[in-house]
Amino acid sequence: MLCIPFTDSQETMSRFFFDDRKSLINDAVDGLILTARHQNLTRLDIDPAIRIVARRDWDKSKVAVISGGGSGHEPAHAGFVGKGMLTAAVCGDLFASPSVDAVLNAIVAVTGDRGCLLIVKNYTGDRLNFGLAAEKARRHGLKVEMVIVSDDVALPDNKQPRGIAGTALVHKIAGFAAEQGKSLSDVRALAQQASDAVKSLGVALQTCSLPGSTEDGRIKQGEAELGLGIHGEPGASTINTQNSREIVATLVERLMAQVPADARLAVLINNLGGTSALEMALLTRELSRSALKDRIDWLIGPAPLVSALDMKGFSLSVLPLNDNVVQALNAPVETVGWLPPVAFGEPHAQSLPLVRDSVEATPSDNPHVRTLLDRATAALIALEARLNALDAKVGDGDTGSTFAEGARDIAQKLANNQLPLNDAAALLQLIGERLATVMGGSSGVLMSIFFTAAGQKVADSAALPDALLAGLARMKHYGGAAPGDRTLIDALQPALEALKNAGIAAAAQAAEQGAKATAQMGKARAGRSSYVGSDNLEGVEDPGAVAVAGVFKAITQGG
Repeated sequence: MLCIPFTDSQETMSRFFFDDRKSLINDAVDGLILTARHQNLTRLDIDPAIRIVARRDWDKSKVAVISGGGSGHEPAHAGFVGKGMLTAAVCGDLFASPSVDAVLNAIVAVTGDRGCLLIVKNYTGDRLNFGLAAEKARRHGLKVEMVIVSDDVALPDNKQPRGIAGTALVHKIAGFAAEQGKSLSDVRALAQQASDAVKSLGVALQTCSLPGSTEDGRIKQGEAELGLGIHGEPGASTINTQNSREIVATLVERLMAQVPADARLAVLINNLGGTSALEMALLTRELSRSALKDRIDWLIGPAPLVSALDMKGFSLSVLPLNDNVVQALNAPVETVGWLPPVAFGEPHAQSLPLVRDSVEATPSDNPHVRTLLDRATAALIALEARLNALDAKVGDGDTGSTFAEGARDIAQKLANNQLPLNDAAALLQLIGERLATVMGGSSGVLMSIFFTAAGQKVADSAALPDALLAGLARMKHYGGAAPGDRTLIDALQPALEALKNAGIAAAAQAAEQGAKATAQMGKARAGRSSYVGSDNLEGVEDPGAVAVAGVFKAITQGG
């Protein structure tokens, strides 16, 4: 056994992959750069404590746009570096603002004569560190402006609303303006307009995990926390529901009160990091049924854009539109994390007729076939208890009932003269259809495949033994079992081969020998028995193989 030593901090943290806590962010930054599909990112190698991701193709001929903050919000902020968006991002430690020196070095590295715009989320550490760095950069003779994003509407009376997912929209609009060659004052004005206009609100069912910490269990089962911060800060309120439609309606109601009533909107659906893709798709559909649906022109996401590590939650950001905003949002970029907007509307659906694969067959009689069917079904019904007892030792104890249920259905139709006994192809296919319906589970489907494929071969003029072997081949193909795997195939395959070469009596003898041989197979490699240890299998015949042997015996001996 491979033994891996753990540090004390790793032992207390079971929900976060990492090796060395000290190099966690540096390693993650390098991983991002390695996977940048445009191969246009670089890490500025200044000091191990300074983490700056910048454009490799930057030439200082335009206004630089810089953002950043604590790590843990990926793809923000480094995932938005690239042509058409950010020039550089400064990455702090997990949920911690980057240092003044880190921000200053980023400004000096990428700022030319046209100047630099800093886009900062409204948290005290970010405002202070970016602000002081801006003042120091001005002493270096650089032109620097700053826009503070405060889009969170969770606490309407708060004088300092937090900056959350709407920050990504401000990045996009500022980056577009800079790419167009606009002046620093124009880039700042457009970014400030977007910052003032965008409104966001988030909700979560679980807070996030941090290295070396455990989940606090603050949010109770059946509840959701509204307006919690992207660092796991407690929310503004708790709502007593986890219903997707009710939660989306709650967010929409509050956001609609924050934007002009006649505004056309772009909406960003942001995954806070731990919500499944299935749930995010569901939430998007709920948005399309909400009170906001007729006002949305463009949708961005659903995707993690400004996340909170693995927080189980999402946020909605709404941005009123004008021609300039629409152009900016739809302009192409070369970044890792941005998703282009899609036009919003009802999901497209195409109507097609329902395909029903039912066997239409005219009942007919054939005394010989009637006798064979009567004996086979009676044998399976009589074997129900024995097969269940065998299956209880190696499976879930229902093989006998499953086969008996199928046998009773066929026996009932036989008694009611509803079977095409004089049409072998139709009879086999009808049996296959019925077994899939009444037997249930994998056994019913496997037997249905066997009889359906055999019936098709008979319809194509194959002899019955060849058709049954063809049905067996399809059963093995889809089921994955083979002789020796300790399944009914260990009895059925030798029986059918003997039927073709030597007749029905030889088939019955081969089936019985095959069933008995399964008791000596120490390992099952298919079916539920494959999960059972060899000690439980020893000396126990496979119930499916016993069922097959019982049918052949009944056919040849009359019961």
